[in-house]
Amino acid sequence: MDLPVMPPVKPMLAKSVKTIPTGDLTYEPKWDGFRSIIFRDGDEVEIGSRNERPMTRYFPEMVEALRELLPAKCVLDGELIMIGSSGDRLDFDQLQQRIHPAASRVKMLSETTPARFVAFDLLALGDEDYSARPFAERRAALADALANVPAPVHLTPTTTDPEVAEQWFNEFEGAGLDGVVAKPQGLAYQPDKRVMFKIKHERTADCVVAGYRTHKSGPDAIGSLLLGLYDHDGRYGEPGSLLSVGVIGAFPAARRKELFTELQPWVTTFDDHPWDWARQLEGNRTPRNAEGSRWSGGKDLSFTPLRPERVVEVRYEHMEGNRFRHTAQFNRWRPDRTPESCGYDQLDEPVKFDLGDILGG
Repeated sequence: MDLPVMPPVKPMLAKSVKTIPTGDLTYEPKWDGFRSIIFRDGDEVEIGSRNERPMTRYFPEMVEALRELLPAKCVLDGELIMIGSSGDRLDFDQLQQRIHPAASRVKMLSETTPARFVAFDLLALGDEDYSARPFAERRAALADALANVPAPVHLTPTTTDPEVAEQWFNEFEGAGLDGVVAKPQGLAYQPDKRVMFKIKHERTADCVVAGYRTHKSGPDAIGSLLLGLYDHDGRYGEPGSLLSVGVIGAFPAARRKELFTELQPWVTTFDDHPWDWARQLEGNRTPRNAEGSRWSGGKDLSFTPLRPERVVEVRYEHMEGNRFRHTAQFNRWRPDRTPESCGYDQLDEPVKFDLGDILGG
């Protein structure tokens, strides 16, 4: 491979802001997938990731498509995405399943649940390095390079109108998107620098604290709190069951120790716990559909059960199925709320939106 920009490259990043900024900016939908930098030099294709480790082996169908559809020599920044079985929204959980050590399973999934690539920046084209050029120029060259490109490669839509960006922010979540990104039009490509802006959805929910994991700093410090919500109408399982919905994991060091002491009166056994089946998973006692996955990298996911009596208000961005898509943030304790009142019915439902309209059909 001989390109003006060679792998590995860390992608340019964005810093969070509360509202959509204005000025000399270009706005894009924020895709919920795997951030990827694509390198193509003739028949050679490499899919880079945010941590600089290649993901090429996990997406053989995309290697073939990128080899066929992209310019012969190019470096593109974008997102690998997966469309769910409904066909109208993204499915990040399904995308995660592709990171699997077994080549046979990767091949099977590449055929049954193929991925797509959404391009939103250009680092190199032919023998030219575009990374020092203004974003507006890079975007124009990218649009020319991918003019009329068919699926599974897509060019992300853009606008310079903040009112349209606000509309996208409010509507596109129904298709599984993550918010909006704003890019200064004069911005050069700056790997691993937070020089763009991202606006993500943030909501609150009252959750039951059903357990904790200790922190790596010691056995008397809280690493994360396990959160539950009651499935009152049986939407996801047995009616009235307490389901694992996610965790809170960010606390100051001193607060981790305080929380450990504070929570000891609620420590119980799995015999008296709604997740009593977890005791059968020796050394890996994690709630079903919990955050443990192939991404956990072999970490010990055992937890200490707590009587599900304390309620905490958390901040979250959006849901992926019946769980928080990202780690929730602690807001405050809610002694005025009963655990039984903490159900899925309190969560906002995003406006439905057809993903095909965003991807251009």
